[in-house]
Amino acid sequence: MEPLSREQVQHIAALCRIAVSEEELERYRSQLTHILEQMEALQRVNTEGVEPAAQSLELAGVVRPDEVGPGLPQEQVLANAPRREEDFFRVRAVLED
Repeated sequence: MEPLSREQVQHIAALCRIAVSEEELERYRSQLTHILEQMEALQRVNTEGVEPAAQSLELAGVVRPDEVGPGLPQEQVLANAPRREEDFFRVRAVLED
């Protein structure tokens, strides 16, 4: 594979809406070319007879069961509320009548 040109990298940067310096342009050109070479190598791998999979490892639950514990005092919960009305959080209406 031939390396990406400066113009191609500038075009990619424009599509991403990022400004790149001359130094970054050369570094990105090298890095993007390397990534494309790796993708090209992956495309050459023989996957005949291999079934598609959403993930390569079996999923296992890693969460613990819920346990009841003591709650925080109401004053502590409401201490950092941006808006408060008596003993409640005050929020803007989401749905209109």
